[in-house]
Amino acid sequence: MLGEFTDKKAEERFFAVYDEILRKWPVPAVELDIETRFGPTRVRGCGPVDGPPIVLLSGGMGTSLSWYPHIAELAVRHRVYAVDSLGEPGRSIQTASVESTEDCADWLTEVVEGVLAETGHEKVYLAGVSRGGWLALNLATRSTARIAGVVAIEAAGFGVIGRSFIWWSLREIFRWFLPRWLLRLVASGDPDVRHTVRPLLFAALKYKQQLPEMHLFSDDELAAIDVPTRIVVGERSVIHDARAVAARLASLNPHIEVEVVPKTTHGLSLEKPDLVTARILEAARHAAAT
Repeated sequence: MLGEFTDKKAEERFFAVYDEILRKWPVPAVELDIETRFGPTRVRGCGPVDGPPIVLLSGGMGTSLSWYPHIAELAVRHRVYAVDSLGEPGRSIQTASVESTEDCADWLTEVVEGVLAETGHEKVYLAGVSRGGWLALNLATRSTARIAGVVAIEAAGFGVIGRSFIWWSLREIFRWFLPRWLLRLVASGDPDVRHTVRPLLFAALKYKQQLPEMHLFSDDELAAIDVPTRIVVGERSVIHDARAVAARLASLNPHIEVEVVPKTTHGLSLEKPDLVTARILEAARHAAAT
């Protein structure tokens, strides 16, 4: 089964919103379609062509556009590639089903290979939020041959996602409809970003995803990661117990560093965008130095 919009009108509406938000992309960029066996994957490249490459993976239904608040700073010294994940709404076109976590890793491997072919570098740095963090870690547990390092922000794979996440999502969505002045009082981060991405999120709800479940990482899988990895979790996350994640990983793998950010939730990238940008840049510098 392939992911698809419910109808043509829903698809047209989504891409009209997509193109409107794309106008906010803060730096010059090129659109590339990297061929994979699951279909062509759209990536948006920007920054100096000879800069160390960073591949950005969004949260579910976020698309590459969710990275627009971070791009200007990330692309100063790095060649940055923001990905429209296959099997989700976006400019990537799924032509074959993604049926397993192995397929997810194979798809991302082919994307990474395409990026490296474009840059001439030997390795990339992976950075992902939520499902994007899971995608990055899912590949790193299997092979790091082409990976310099990983940063995963509020990544899935450390706890069962259930009712708490649903209720949190509903509360968060309600906030996005508040006036900007009130949103500033009740939520951290820039209210303009929430208002900008809100129509894209709702348009994306008309897309029927056909993707495998994100499995929980085993100790053996996490212990197999052999590149510098930073996992950033929100203290009040609703998809896992942040302190338990930190305690579990503390003695499991010396390559993994965990940071628990106080007073933040699963929306950490919206609540602390400057921190997310800084952690990606810090981790990329650390990976380049090792």
